[in-house]
Amino acid sequence: MRQRMNTVQLPAKSVPVYARPDVLVAGGGPAGVGAALAAARNGASVLLVEQRGYLGGMATVSRVPAFCPYTDHEKLVIRGIGLEILDGMKSRMEPEFLDIWKDRADWVPIDSEVLKKLLDDKMGQAGVKLLNHTLVGDVLSADGIVGTVLIHNKTGTQAVQPKLIIDATSDADIVYRAGGRFSKGGDNGDLQPGTMCFVLSRLDRQRYMEYVREHGPSLKKAINQAKAEGTLRVVRDWAGISWVNDHTAGLNFGHVFGIDGSNAEDLTRGGIEGRDLVHHIVSWLKATIPGFEQAYLTQTGEQVGIRETRRIVGDYVLTADDFKMCRSFPDDIARNAYFIDIHMANAASGMTVVHLPPGESHGIPYRCLLPAGLDNVLVAGRAISTDRVTQGSTRVMPNCFAMGEAAGTAAALLLAQGSVRSREIDMESLQKQLIKQGAWLGEAAAARYGQATV
Repeated sequence: MRQRMNTVQLPAKSVPVYARPDVLVAGGGPAGVGAALAAARNGASVLLVEQRGYLGGMATVSRVPAFCPYTDHEKLVIRGIGLEILDGMKSRMEPEFLDIWKDRADWVPIDSEVLKKLLDDKMGQAGVKLLNHTLVGDVLSADGIVGTVLIHNKTGTQAVQPKLIIDATSDADIVYRAGGRFSKGGDNGDLQPGTMCFVLSRLDRQRYMEYVREHGPSLKKAINQAKAEGTLRVVRDWAGISWVNDHTAGLNFGHVFGIDGSNAEDLTRGGIEGRDLVHHIVSWLKATIPGFEQAYLTQTGEQVGIRETRRIVGDYVLTADDFKMCRSFPDDIARNAYFIDIHMANAASGMTVVHLPPGESHGIPYRCLLPAGLDNVLVAGRAISTDRVTQGSTRVMPNCFAMGEAAGTAAALLLAQGSVRSREIDMESLQKQLIKQGAWLGEAAAARYGQATV
C-alpha cells in the first residue's frame, strides 16, 4: 500500500528559459525519433528532450530484442522514416547478419549499440537539437495552449517555450500534466505485465538449431516440462529469441506483474523483480537448452519493458471494431497491420491475440493524435487515443515511427501556414507530404495521390 503523501508549499522563483523552438519533442523512442526527424526535415527548429543518455526507447533502454513486423505479410505497411531507420541499422551490422536480413522486414533483430549511433547521426544530419539526461516536468497552459514546459536535468530546472509540442513520452506525460483526459488499462485498472529483456553471449547457435530441428521451433515443450517440475517460474510457455550473430542473442522471456510504468515505485520494483527473474531464467537455459551451456548474461534492460500505461482521450478513439473491419478514415496518417497482442494482466489470466488476414491493415486517423482540450499538443506512440484492445496492436515500435513521422510533419506544416493549432491542419497537404516522404497510407490514398502500391 502506498502511503498518502503530505505536501509542502514551494516558494515562487524565476526559472531561466532554455530554448524557444518551433517544436518541442518530448521522448526519444521511435515515436519521438520519427517526429523530430520529420519536423526538422520540413523546416522547423526542433528540440528533442530525452530522459536517458541515448535515443531508441524500448529498443535500446529496455533491450527489446526485435522490431515487430513492418509488413502485412504481403507488402510493407510501415515505410518512410521507420523503414529508413530499419534499413540503416541493418546496413551497419555484420555482413553475415545483412546476408540473412537484407530483404526481410519482420521480426528483425535489434543491435542496440548500432541503433544508438545511427540515431545520433540522423539527428545531427537533420539539425535536431538534442538534450539527453532530461525529464519533462510541469507545464504552464491557458486556453488550450501549453506555452511553457519545465525541464529538469543536472543543470537545474529550466523552461522551454515551444510553439508546438509533440508528446512522445509513451505515458502522455505532458498531456497528463496539462490536465488532459486519459484512460489507463482495463475496466478494473489491470495493466499488461512488464518484461525485463536481456542479452546473452557465448552461445552456440548451430548447436541450438540442431535442438530446434529435433524438438520444434520453440521452447514450448521444455518450458512446460520445467514449469510442471517446478524448476522454471514463468507464466507463459513462450520465449522470443533474436539472434544478432552466431554467439549473441536478445531474449524477450518472462513477465513481471502489477507494474504501472507511470509510477516510479512500480518501475523500481519491476527492475528488481525483473533482474531476479532473468538470472533464474538464464540458469535454467544453461542447464537445459543445448547451445546455451556457456551462456553469459551480457546485459539486462535499463528499465523493465512496459506495454501500456495512459491512453489519451482524443478527438477520435480508435476501436477494436475499426481494427477488425480494417477501416480507413479520411484523415489517415498511418496504417497498422500488427495483430492485437494483449499479455495477461496476472498469472491466472490468458492472452488475447487477434490477427488480420494477410494483405489487410487499418488506418490510424490524425484525430487519434489530438488530445481533447489541448490545441498545440500532438501525441505520438502507444499513448494515442484508442480503446484498450486496439492499443494492444498500435503500441509497437514500427507503428510508433509512423505516428511520430505524421505528428512531426503536421507540426512543420502547421507552422508554415502560420498556425499553432493542431486542428487547423490541411489534411490533403499533410497526406501528400507524408506520401512524398515515402509513408504508406493505404491503396485508396495511393491511388488518390499517385503512389505506387508495391
